[in-house]
Amino acid sequence: MIRELFWVMDNDWRGKVLEKNDKEEIFEAIDELKVGMEVSNEAEAYNLCNIYAFKKGFSIRKGNIRRDSHNNVRQRDFFCSKEGFQPDEDLCEVKKVRRLDTRTGCKAMIRFTVDNDVWKISHLNPDHNHEFARPEERQFLRSGRHIPGVRAALVSSVVDGSPKPTQSYSLLGKDSGSAENVGSTNKGCHNCLQRKNEEMLEGRDGQSLLNYFRHKQAEDPNFFYSVQVDQFNRVTNFFWRDSRSKLDYDCFGDAVCFDTTFRTRKYNLICAPFVGVNHHCKNVLFGCAFMSDVSADSITWLLETFMVSMGNKQPKTIFTDEDIAMGNAMASILPETRHRLCIWHISKNAAQYLGSHSTNPEFKEHFNKCFHDCLTEAEFEATWNDMIIKFNLEGNAWLKKLYSLREKWCPAFSLDTYTANIRSPHRGESITGTFHQVSTKTMDLIGLVHHYEKKTRALRTAELEEDFRCKNGTPHLRVNSGIFKHASAEYTVKMYSYFENELMSIFAVRMIEVGNDGNQYIYEAIEEGNHRAYMIDYNSTTAMVLCSCKLFESMGILCRHSLKVLDLKNFTCLPPQYIMKRWTKGAKKRVAVSGDSFESSYKTGKSSQSSRLSSLMHEANNVFSVAALCDSGTRIVRQKLEEAMKLLESDEVTTSMVGNLSKVDD
Repeated sequence: MIRELFWVMDNDWRGKVLEKNDKEEIFEAIDELKVGMEVSNEAEAYNLCNIYAFKKGFSIRKGNIRRDSHNNVRQRDFFCSKEGFQPDEDLCEVKKVRRLDTRTGCKAMIRFTVDNDVWKISHLNPDHNHEFARPEERQFLRSGRHIPGVRAALVSSVVDGSPKPTQSYSLLGKDSGSAENVGSTNKGCHNCLQRKNEEMLEGRDGQSLLNYFRHKQAEDPNFFYSVQVDQFNRVTNFFWRDSRSKLDYDCFGDAVCFDTTFRTRKYNLICAPFVGVNHHCKNVLFGCAFMSDVSADSITWLLETFMVSMGNKQPKTIFTDEDIAMGNAMASILPETRHRLCIWHISKNAAQYLGSHSTNPEFKEHFNKCFHDCLTEAEFEATWNDMIIKFNLEGNAWLKKLYSLREKWCPAFSLDTYTANIRSPHRGESITGTFHQVSTKTMDLIGLVHHYEKKTRALRTAELEEDFRCKNGTPHLRVNSGIFKHASAEYTVKMYSYFENELMSIFAVRMIEVGNDGNQYIYEAIEEGNHRAYMIDYNSTTAMVLCSCKLFESMGILCRHSLKVLDLKNFTCLPPQYIMKRWTKGAKKRVAVSGDSFESSYKTGKSSQSSRLSSLMHEANNVFSVAALCDSGTRIVRQKLEEAMKLLESDEVTTSMVGNLSKVDD
């Protein structure tokens, strides 16, 4: 067997002849590159630099190459991927994809000189002008994708410390034995929901689930679960969420979609996830429940449990389906929350209750106008009545019910309702894409929980990747000045694209001043091709701008009409009150968490303690997640925790509070 030579200028490896498979182990063992290190060809040089870069947290690309008169390679440079700057775009070239600008002019580089087919590092600049990727972000490094297969598999298992589904099942088997299908269910009784649930939950499946939740809580002290049982002590409903979900809710729990339209295939249980929208405008999961029914008692129990798990912090808005019991429970449990109906569910139900009308283009135009384009109550009433009469739908019971609930879905009645873009039909499609497998796969209770955890990990990985993109690149600006630069520095990439669309649209807005008292200005705005007029109030002292379209109130970004006013007033950056933190790159930094509110001073003190605990947990979670990736990180955090405990023990106020707590326990 012919063996390739691989020489490393290091005391441990000098002069050794190695097999090809051994080289990856050597590359892995090298923490720093040094001038004089040697490899045998360009592929090995690239792999050496690439694995080194991956371990450090940056990406590389091939740079200059120099050849001799015989076209043999004499020198090859490998650059940091952030070397240089992005060239100016050709404005005449139409691009389908606008890539982020990731270049920072980094000077770091590695140069190999080739002599007698030996590739030797002859120059090395290790200094970078940017942050390195954190360990959990390294999976997104572009050149890291080219690491050999065995190494890539090893790295991915290290980066994603979560157990695989098979490992989770094995772990569960140690604690409670294998989950079995309980009872002898007659297939002919498949539609008898209550009977099927009782047969399932009387056996070991429910107990296995409880054992699994207890195990998760032992691993994660802030893991929360709750189970409701009936008069025979049988499990009927259960809810759970992990500590990360609580932190996500603290950041993005202002708008929540509570969906009860998914049913499990095996047990016909209702899968009810709580879904929100993160700062990248992607789904984020706050928790999940499985319920035997959607009765008023079950919904009330679930909402109360969810609020307890989230520190009784109510969302601004919650979206559900059309269930009447749901609405009654919302009003009693969430009095500070606006209840709205999900447009996606209504659209799906329309096909069922409207028959052939749902495919009639003319009817769909009227129907969609009621949902999206009516901005006044009078306009809605006229459009709705015209639709009912024109298509002879006076006797349609579903439309009558829908009309009675119009204040919960028509924008004419809720323009100022904050939605975080959950109203978008695409949001419903993406939620369905996440949970549709619950309805198509045959899984026991533990399998359902594992399925949810798998989807949660996928969504969190997607969020981490978007965070990485935001940190390592900026959008190409259409105009490299003023508000464009300010917005691109503040907003995430996704939200900047929304904002940029509004900002570019000011060129189609025609505006006239209709009032002015020297401090307060009133403008009327009309968009080209649209006869609807919008009224804008602007205060020159406070820089407050209010538009009748209510985009900022509902979405959290300024509309084109308000931006037209700011442009007219020569603003070069956005007023701070109009940059909603939840849409920024720093949305998850130092979140102020609100806890329960109690009347008595004693309970208020407990509430403050809960709030401080949640805030500390939020800040500590990121530290612990990074530290747990390696032994050295874990050692550092443990050392600092010991130092922190000694400081607390020497603090008089803290020791006094601990003493008082001990007296109460006694």
